[in-house]
Amino acid sequence: MKLFIHTDGGARGNPGPGAIGIVIANEKKEIIKEIGKFIGRSTNNEAEYRAVVEALKACGKRKNLDIAFFIDSLLVVNQLNGKFRVKEPRMKKYFNEIKLLEKNFKSVKYTHIERFKNYAADKIVNEVLDNAR
Repeated sequence: MKLFIHTDGGARGNPGPGAIGIVIANEKKEIIKEIGKFIGRSTNNEAEYRAVVEALKACGKRKNLDIAFFIDSLLVVNQLNGKFRVKEPRMKKYFNEIKLLEKNFKSVKYTHIERFKNYAADKIVNEVLDNAR
């Protein structure tokens, strides 16, 4: 079984009020779950990482599951794929949590996409932030 997950995170003010948006689709590309969550004061990178953490947690523990992430943060994708080191201690905490959560699945892949292709997850982030006022 395979899931396709679009995640986004954002903070207005960077740092500032932050939120995450997650869209999970099945193999038929049908949306099976959407998650939007206010995360309080954060940076954009922190919000991006927290979106991946929440998405992995939402999938539970399923050793037969392949997960394909689509993320518009090139930095986060390169860090999760091991191309860039994670230097910031707060981000390293999320990175390590993600690497532990990955062990619950058959495979987890991270792909960078352009922001306009991440519209649904970005929309959720902005709706959460707009409603948090």
